Amino acid sequence: MKARIQWAGEALFIGESGSGHAVVMDGPPENGGRNLGIRPMEMVLIGLGGCSNFDVVSILRKARQPIDSCEVFLDADRADQEPKVFTRIHLHFVVKGRGLKEAQVKRAVELSADKYCSASIMLGRAGVEITHDYEIVELT
Repeated sequence: MKARIQWAGEALFIGESGSGHAVVMDGPPENGGRNLGIRPMEMVLIGLGGCSNFDVVSILRKARQPIDSCEVFLDADRADQEPKVFTRIHLHFVVKGRGLKEAQVKRAVELSADKYCSASIMLGRAGVEITHDYEIVELT
């Protein structure tokens, strides 16, 4: 896997993935930025959420669960001192469908956390306290 990050002046950077997709990253005005893009640490958090949600949806679909949507809401704390690493991240999944089995949803979240989500496992090994929970919304 490869990526390229190009400085575009001030605190603005363009990140390009190996698959050819680009994203703008910028800092807040107090750090010389113009607030034109996402912050790099926000990218890490979004990457974690995307990795975990991808797993949960994939596992539920393979289990033939009638999933209509899945959102994950992340809440994180960072250290007060440099380096301002994440110290705690909580992922809250909201899974919607008709007739979803709670045991399957629980299993999907646990498998993502413990076995499949590279981002979650990597951050956990680095000392970040990562917790997960879920809720099921029954659609009519």
